[in-house]
Amino acid sequence: MKAIAPGKLILSGEHAVVYGRPALAMAIDRSAVSVITENVSDQVSFDLVDFNASESFTLRALRDAKERILRNYRLFLNGELGIREVLYKPVELFEYTFINLLDGLHLKLPHGLTIQTHSTIPIGCGLGSSAATILSTLRAVGHYFRVDFRPDWYYRYSMEAERLQHGHPSGVDSYISLHGGCALFREEAAKPVPLPRSTMYLVHTGEPSATTGECVVAVKERHGKSGIWGDFEGVTLGLASAMEGNRTEDAQAAIRENHRLLRAIGVVPERVHSFIREVEEHGGAAKISGAGSIAGDAGGMVLVVSEKPPRALCEKYGYTLTPVRGDPLGTRIIHEG
Repeated sequence: MKAIAPGKLILSGEHAVVYGRPALAMAIDRSAVSVITENVSDQVSFDLVDFNASESFTLRALRDAKERILRNYRLFLNGELGIREVLYKPVELFEYTFINLLDGLHLKLPHGLTIQTHSTIPIGCGLGSSAATILSTLRAVGHYFRVDFRPDWYYRYSMEAERLQHGHPSGVDSYISLHGGCALFREEAAKPVPLPRSTMYLVHTGEPSATTGECVVAVKERHGKSGIWGDFEGVTLGLASAMEGNRTEDAQAAIRENHRLLRAIGVVPERVHSFIREVEEHGGAAKISGAGSIAGDAGGMVLVVSEKPPRALCEKYGYTLTPVRGDPLGTRIIHEG
């Protein structure tokens, strides 16, 4: 049994989406895969290929872990814990995801299971790796138990897991990974738009020193009541219009303005800004896609819209460059065994 879920790329509106403003996002040709097999034990085993970690748990241990994780999350909400302290290690996210679905749908486990996950989505770089991996796990588990597929269920359960990593997730990662394609997303509602036709590249500037949750909390403290979110909304709507009309120059202008707004809220490291400035000097447009970072030199992924790939600039900065395309499909089963 194998399920796949695509990553997501925010074209405009990251951070602003937390304040009720729209984000323009699309599913991409990077994905997370979860494979479920039966085993002869009475335990659930999690094999996290990307973390080189494998652990097994009884259902009682999983339920105990769930209660402890939820206590930690309540402490976070009360300001007594940082968001990084809610989960002790990556496997706990999948412990919670599995047992929360099993208990929420009143499913019975007659024997042991092994859940293996791996991903082609870079971790911690603003491409929705956690949401995609959670959704691929949920979809595989749901299909294994022959649960009728209802998107609203999987969205809800993915959001309950996402909050443990990101504190107050907007839902855009889960929505886009679940449904695929491209959409304007605002307050858990989405308007589908055509996938963009512009030539786009992803530039990996390195894993940020700060997590998405930490960035969201810091931005809220500094700019939560700012009027800048209206500026973000105007840029996002302008970019959506330009991309629908295939107006590349207008799209690039919107992306440049988006970059300036992201700098204003303090999530673009200075070294990444220098790279983006040089992209603009060569006629392209670029911006951080994702939470960015409030510390360090790396900012995760940078979206570049340019006729020519900025290979020389990437070599100069030591960044990696890959083309990126949209994925019209969302979370789905790709194999049954």
